[in-house]
Amino acid sequence: MATLQGFLPPRSPEGRAALVRPPPWHYSGDLLTIEYRTDPARVAALLPDGIELAPDDPGAVALIWADWQSCSDSFDELLDPVRAQYKECFAVVRCAFRGQVYSRCVYIWVDSDFALARGWHQGYPKKLGAIHMSRPVTVGRAGPRLQAGGRFGATLSAGGRRLADARFTITGPSTSGGFVNALPMLHTRAWPSIENGAPASMHELVTMKGRDVELSPAWTGTAEMALFPSPTEELAALAPREMIGGYYRSVGVTFDGGTCITRVEAP
Repeated sequence: MATLQGFLPPRSPEGRAALVRPPPWHYSGDLLTIEYRTDPARVAALLPDGIELAPDDPGAVALIWADWQSCSDSFDELLDPVRAQYKECFAVVRCAFRGQVYSRCVYIWVDSDFALARGWHQGYPKKLGAIHMSRPVTVGRAGPRLQAGGRFGATLSAGGRRLADARFTITGPSTSGGFVNALPMLHTRAWPSIENGAPASMHELVTMKGRDVELSPAWTGTAEMALFPSPTEELAALAPREMIGGYYRSVGVTFDGGTCITRVEAP
């Protein structure tokens, strides 16, 4: 009988057909982060039993647009860019579990299949979407400069419907890229059983953070954003009631696994 290989399906004799290669996974990207405050009750409604609101600023949310290039330890993907490049937009809140405060991704959209599958492995609730964001330039006039006055736009749509619009204008340098997404991530990895009514095949609460982190200088500024309703999305429930601001920076990081905090007892 053949021995099939591959970190994620499809498994094949040589393993080349696998949608995702095994970690470590290296990421380099540009992030536009819009931070704001919403009704804390809307954040609490997205937290599973046992996970609580963060004690400080419980209604803080970050909606982040990211333009990534990523690869495995072989680095082969970088010479075949269709396997390396993707964009995503994700909503992050902060929460508390067993006395520690974490960041938690509650919604996320990506524009490639490999990023979708890789995210499910990590515990990100990824869906497919269309993500666009302004690119900074160093020559010419067809883009903003990373300097005071630079103006950026970003959009998110899914299922043929616009979900979010954002605008960001740089006012100057920043000592950080924001505070909402600046903690270890707390994720839920869950998969239902193939048998109707049976306990979940997997239900884990996991945490992870990157290693070999590199950060460019950060920029901050004013931001405005609008969220729109959709029959198949609930992002609009996190609509802002107060803007905090925006940030732009480039990030390099490596993911090489996480830690299972607990396996949730299935009902």
